[in-house]
Formats: sequence, C-alpha cells, structure tokens
Amino acid sequence: MKYWVFFFLPILIFTIPVFAQTSTFDESDNPSQYILKIDDHQYPISYVVNADVIAMAIDPESKSLLVGLENTQDSKFSIEINPELISAPNNEFVILVDGQDVDYQITTNTDGYLFSFFVPTGSEEVEIIGTSVIPEFAELSMLIMGLSFIGIIGIQKRHDMARLLKKIKF
Repeated sequence: MKYWVFFFLPILIFTIPVFAQTSTFDESDNPSQYILKIDDHQYPISYVVNADVIAMAIDPESKSLLVGLENTQDSKFSIEINPELISAPNNEFVILVDGQDVDYQITTNTDGYLFSFFVPTGSEEVEIIGTSVIPEFAELSMLIMGLSFIGIIGIQKRHDMARLLKKIKF
C-alpha cells in the first residue's frame, strides 16, 4: 500500500479551507453599518456582532479605533474598516477587548480590512490599534505649524539685525 497518501491527505484537507477564505461578510450575517464622521468626511464601517454598538471613534494619540459596546453576548465580531481610516505595516494590528489582547483573523480587499475575532459576554470596549490613523495632521495643525516657523524665523532675523546694528553703532 502507498503510505505517502497518508502524508498528503491531511495537507489537502487542512489547506483547502485557507484558500477558500473570502474578504466579505457571509450573506447570512446581515452586517450593520456605522457612519464615522471625521471633519468633513464620512467613513462607513460595516460590522456584525451580537451586541449593541453605542459609539465608534478614532483616538489619534494611541492611533486606534475605539468601539463602545453594550449588551454583549459571546459572539464573533466582524468589522470592515477603510485603510484610509487606520493602517499598519504588514497588517500587524493589535486588537484589545476590554484591555485584553485577542487573536484575530484579517483579510484584505479593495474596500479595506475585514477583522474577525471573539468577544465574550459583557464586553464593553474594543480597540483596534494600528500605526497611523486619520487625521494624522489636520489642515489647521499644518497651518499653525507653518505660521510658527515663519514667526520664529522672523524673530531670529530681527534679533540678528539688532545685534548687527549695535556693532555698526547706528
């Protein structure tokens, strides 16, 4: 009997489901949608979870997306996020559920990242941490920084001119 079949059979059984992953929600999931508003932009975030989503927000300091939950039951949380909203190199995100690091699956498509992970009963907060979030630098921040540089250069030039005039004794 050919024993090599027993070697390749498990490989075939366990690798085929990996290639069958899809990057969208299952049709039976019926995803809900949350519209996250940042400045003048709106970002639709589709999700499926056995809980009430009470809020979503970007935390620029920790470079994360925060999701507030209520009435959470043991379930899989699937959430699709636009890559303009949050990103990480090599898709190396960190997901915390009530401050605890959890394992997750991620798939990418043209619409963004699809995260899937488990949330236990009573969970209140999910935090998806990346390396950059929108807005990294808002237009107002850039304007203030530019004006500050111009002011510093102007003060320095004026100070240098005063020192030069003292040496010449005008």
